[in-house]
Amino acid sequence: MVEISESLRSVHSVTLEERNGEYVLEVPSDQITHDTLSAGETYRVAILDTVTTPVETESTQKQDQPVTPPVTQGEIRRVTIETVGDQGDGIAKVDRGFVVIVPEAEPGDEPLVEISQVRQNVAFANPVDRHTP
Repeated sequence: MVEISESLRSVHSVTLEERNGEYVLEVPSDQITHDTLSAGETYRVAILDTVTTPVETESTQKQDQPVTPPVTQGEIRRVTIETVGDQGDGIAKVDRGFVVIVPEAEPGDEPLVEISQVRQNVAFANPVDRHTP
């Protein structure tokens, strides 16, 4: 399984924009106001394939609603692997674009998984059944 550092601060979708000959990725302001990120600091950024369905982000949700992961530890569900991460693990997106990482899965696989660990922005799962279409 891919190792995700405890220093992971944020996972969200953004649009790459060109401004005066430079390319810009905007960070939602709530990431700054909630002390997730700090202006002027340097961060590592991972780029994944484009999401094919609309994703509701934290900034588009009502501010009075707490943002909680849409999965729970021990939950069993079928996911569709969209891409493979740098460490070779499959990456699936579920409700609101929430990322679920599945070891040894390939794009197009539809494994039945058990959620083994849940963090605020990502979950890890182990295959129960490796169904491939």
